[in-house]
Amino acid sequence: METVREAGGGIAGTVLMRFVWTHGGRSVFLSGSFNRWGELIPMSPVEGCPNVFQAIYGITHGNHQYKFLVDGEWRHDELQPYTTTEYGILNTVHFNMEANFNPEMIPGSSMELDNEAFTRLVSVSDGTLTGAVLSISEADLQVSRHRISVFLTAHTAYELLPKSGKVVALDVDLPVKQAFHILFEQGIPIAPLWDFSRGQFVGVLSALDFILILRELGNNGSNLTEEELDTHTISAWKEGKSYLNRQIDEHDLALPRHLIHAGPHDNLKEVALRILQNEVATVPIIHSSSEDGSFPQLLHLASLSGILKCICRYFRHCAGTLPMLQLPIGAIPVGSWVPSIGEPSGRPLAMLRPSASLGSALNLLLQARVSSIPIVDENDSLVDIYCRSDITALAKDKIYTRINLNEMTINQNAFLLRFKRLAENGCIDDSINSYIIFIGNVLGVEVTCDVMVLKALQLGQDAYSYELRSQRCQMCLRSDTLHKVMERLANPGVRRLVIVEAGSKRVEGIVTLSDIFRFLLG
Repeated sequence: METVREAGGGIAGTVLMRFVWTHGGRSVFLSGSFNRWGELIPMSPVEGCPNVFQAIYGITHGNHQYKFLVDGEWRHDELQPYTTTEYGILNTVHFNMEANFNPEMIPGSSMELDNEAFTRLVSVSDGTLTGAVLSISEADLQVSRHRISVFLTAHTAYELLPKSGKVVALDVDLPVKQAFHILFEQGIPIAPLWDFSRGQFVGVLSALDFILILRELGNNGSNLTEEELDTHTISAWKEGKSYLNRQIDEHDLALPRHLIHAGPHDNLKEVALRILQNEVATVPIIHSSSEDGSFPQLLHLASLSGILKCICRYFRHCAGTLPMLQLPIGAIPVGSWVPSIGEPSGRPLAMLRPSASLGSALNLLLQARVSSIPIVDENDSLVDIYCRSDITALAKDKIYTRINLNEMTINQNAFLLRFKRLAENGCIDDSINSYIIFIGNVLGVEVTCDVMVLKALQLGQDAYSYELRSQRCQMCLRSDTLHKVMERLANPGVRRLVIVEAGSKRVEGIVTLSDIFRFLLG
């Protein structure tokens, strides 16, 4: 720590001090008695030193105590003088106004801690957000949004294209049953549709289509039978889907009936707005060298995750220029939340128990117009999360023909997903015989089970539970900064974070990629 220069034009008797944290981290903040523990001061990484963060702040005459908030955890620097208080270990610094005096860090300072202010700040960082809430001015908010908008406008969809990769497209004349089997085997939730006779891409097939088909099959008055599904083409299904859409959409919202796509030279803001306005998960990036659009080339499937990754990469080392990124998500209007007692209920947060039927889960996904639902126990603590794409597990060997949606539970559907992952990892034989045995266990049917299969399932239980925590159930705290949440959501395959209470993992809300972009773009 060192004196930078006298704070000209500031408060009389203050000097600018450089505070340094040398122990790494993703996001580092500083707070202390010099600002009455009233705010979290963002620390910026030092260029060329990835583990070193610094912040410059004006302090006044006297003894001061301070602490660092590193990746959501309060820490002190053992390499700098510190003292022990009833609130834990705090670093200390002493500044004397005498001439030619350099600020000195004195261990065991007798400086009285502003207990009330420190407690209030710790409660904010621990996720309760009681007391004072960090905030920024409307001007700073608009400045942040403007800088992000300028960046998105200056960069194109071409920058989203990976160096190598594949995009799966399906022919519209492919039987629906076979199409969903492909989605399941490829592990993809959506695929563009190609019409050979017209020589162009005409739409997409997604897990939502499979949900609608299963509902139609379960409808006694349905014109679609299981036998017809073997030969029913994607094209035929799409023709009848508009009728189903009118039944589901209570509010008469205009659902997209044509392909929503973008070109490689469209700017990222246009692509993001196209995704948000049409309520789709991805937008195909299609290029054609002909003016009439003939001979189109499918280059990529653009998503909000990819665009967010570009934003995070660009502003990673200058996050301080975007004040709103330092706000905790609990202090900004983003996401869906469980209302507190006495608070008016806004958009309700849909949740289900593991014992809920698959049919009720599918109905809730459609009625709430969401892509996932947190699964909670009797204490509302997070157990799992059910996503639209999970339904494609029923496409394996026509399992959907052997079950009743109102009898099969969400937990049993999770077992089907577990079989797929065990097979992919080589823990179990991916054969019809072993799969039927597995399904027999799921449905409670007595079958002769191979010892190897039983052992694989037993060994896979812990790995599956860990996977739920580390991959499927991506979580955050309401005290996490917007910057930290954005970094997490920019990871491949992560479309939402469940906001939980520290320790109990009680669900408090959920924040999605769409929520983040609606806030960023205003």
